[in-house]
Amino acid sequence: MAATVTVRYWAGARRAAGFDAESLSAATVADLRGQLERRPELARVAAVASFLVDGQQAAENMPLRDGAEVDVLPPFAGG
Repeated sequence: MAATVTVRYWAGARRAAGFDAESLSAATVADLRGQLERRPELARVAAVASFLVDGQQAAENMPLRDGAEVDVLPPFAGG
């Protein structure tokens, strides 16, 4: 069953989306990633991004719950 979640975009994901956050419905992290990959502006970022659910690293098969906050984090370069 799909849950309504707040998706927050960070760094390159925010630039690609064109906004900071939005509300989406998805059953799992994989379902949410798939939705984002189907958007031309987010496809490249979503394919390589990490997802946090309520501040915790999330596996692809993690079910989402109504009201969860999902952070989309593109890979970060660092030194």
